[in-house]
Amino acid sequence: MRDYYQILGLPPGATPEELKSAYRRLALKHHPDRNPGDRVAEEEFKQISEAYQVLSDPEKRHLYDLYGHAGLNGMDLGGFGGFDDVFGSFGEIFEDFFGFGRTRTRKNRPQPGADLRHQVDITLDDVVKGMEADLEIPRRAVCPACQGNGMAPGAKRRTCSRCGGRGQVAQSRGLLRVYATCPGCRGEGSFIASPCETCQGTGTVMERRRMQVRIPPGVDHGTRLRLRGEGERGRFGGPPGDLYLEVSLAPHPLFTRKGKDLHYRIHLSFVAAALGQEITVPTLNGQAPLTIPPGTQSGEVFRLPGEGVPDLRSRKPGDLVVEIQLKTPSILNEQQEELLREFLRLEGEAALPE
Repeated sequence: MRDYYQILGLPPGATPEELKSAYRRLALKHHPDRNPGDRVAEEEFKQISEAYQVLSDPEKRHLYDLYGHAGLNGMDLGGFGGFDDVFGSFGEIFEDFFGFGRTRTRKNRPQPGADLRHQVDITLDDVVKGMEADLEIPRRAVCPACQGNGMAPGAKRRTCSRCGGRGQVAQSRGLLRVYATCPGCRGEGSFIASPCETCQGTGTVMERRRMQVRIPPGVDHGTRLRLRGEGERGRFGGPPGDLYLEVSLAPHPLFTRKGKDLHYRIHLSFVAAALGQEITVPTLNGQAPLTIPPGTQSGEVFRLPGEGVPDLRSRKPGDLVVEIQLKTPSILNEQQEELLREFLRLEGEAALPE
């Protein structure tokens, strides 16, 4: 996932004024009204808006600076699936910058649900075999008492007298006439006179969604799995958001993963490397034999085919790469020292010219 600061083209220490300025500039460039039918510009506009919403909120920015995207797991990032929602969230910026507003209301328009993110912790064993993850996802759901309309039984919405049902009010700024979101109805064009007691008129309640998800073999640290429709519920008939599972791979005490291959380093005495030896090395499936040929040098590697992790798509496993590191003894007894001195003497004689 792209870094929010990178999306806005700013360093992590950017001031609120710099954030606002960068957002204005990029939003103007990628706004859908200026790029009709351009899906790339549409996606860029969504990311710009989400990045600004997080970084302009002191609490969300603090969590993001400390933990990155993982710090925002389960938080409502605004559900940037519809541009009316984006425009409503940042209407003041557009009004200040463009000098205009929208005169149409957002009343009861379908509003897509927000996407959610959740971290799943796995081990190398899970990578090889796959796993069933039991998740509990906090999310907003349609209020069961009012079915999402936010009203008490028998109540109705009333037209906002302040904006006349338009959702926006006009303000004069010199020669310009600027439209701002109506503060009385918050752009809805109407208000709820008798709100639902369960959801306090919001139409949604917090729930903890329990679900079991299959994590396929071969995933890696940072892999994102998308579960369509498992995000927050939409409003007024809007589609639900998606749930993104972000894989976090725990370090292994023995192996280092590089793609499909696992790397393992073993220390041998220089005598064993010189003479050759049959050894066993650990694998994720148990133990495997490995022949060390005579004269093996420090840094040489040997491959055990099929003892790595499976590819996420083809499921074909990689190899276990064993690197040899020679170990020099730091303490010798008298007999060992005598034998080594004799070896050194013989090695010197063998090197003399005839």
